[in-house]
Amino acid sequence: MGFPPKSYWYLLCVIVLLPALCHSQDAYVRSRATYYGSPNSIGTPTGACGFGGYGRTINDGSVSGVSRLYKNGTGCGACYQVRCKAPQLCVEDGVNVVVTDYGEGDKTDFILSNCAYSRLARPNAALKLLAYGVVDIEYRRIPCQYPGYNLMVKVHEHSRFPEYLALIFLYQAGQKDITAVEVFQANCQQWRGMRKAYGAVWDMGNPSPGAIRVQVSDSAGQTWVQLSSVVSSEWKAGDVYDTSIKLN
Repeated sequence: MGFPPKSYWYLLCVIVLLPALCHSQDAYVRSRATYYGSPNSIGTPTGACGFGGYGRTINDGSVSGVSRLYKNGTGCGACYQVRCKAPQLCVEDGVNVVVTDYGEGDKTDFILSNCAYSRLARPNAALKLLAYGVVDIEYRRIPCQYPGYNLMVKVHEHSRFPEYLALIFLYQAGQKDITAVEVFQANCQQWRGMRKAYGAVWDMGNPSPGAIRVQVSDSAGQTWVQLSSVVSSEWKAGDVYDTSIKLN
């Protein structure tokens, strides 16, 4: 009896490895977390991602600053499940947080808002957990969910019509990162890339905005998603436009 063909062994390896690969995508990473103080114990409107007031209240104030996961701003808006490793004080499922800021702590991956940190705790144990200051955790990235909201495009407050346009994306559902943004220039009929200004803010000078497209990336690769004509030719700082799509 002869040996099976090479294709047989390749297929067998794929079948054996596939469950392990799928499991690794959901694996938790061990780290530490701390918290910061802010008015009303929620987020801060001055976070490094540039979200402003949205970054203060999104996800009911359960937000976080990160360092390693910030990824030069690409990590802004990502969602994570964070679970505390002190079972006598913490709930099993932990808390889901949105990245809205940059922050470094004592070997920590997360600097949580006060309310997010408190939501790690079992009933009546929040004060004891806060007294720890820093706790061991495990975390994993999860899809963001914003029921009732499409992806929104906001004209950042620093924009100046008509010479300087800055955009930021809100309610970014799913688990994809926005890695590039292009605007179709009506005056020259071609796509023009926006610059990553800082955090989650994209900008350009002398805009002639038409359609917008974003490059999104995840473990499966990169793809372009066109958002159609969402920015008015008479745009002004603070305008918010509904793209009518979700990046799930």
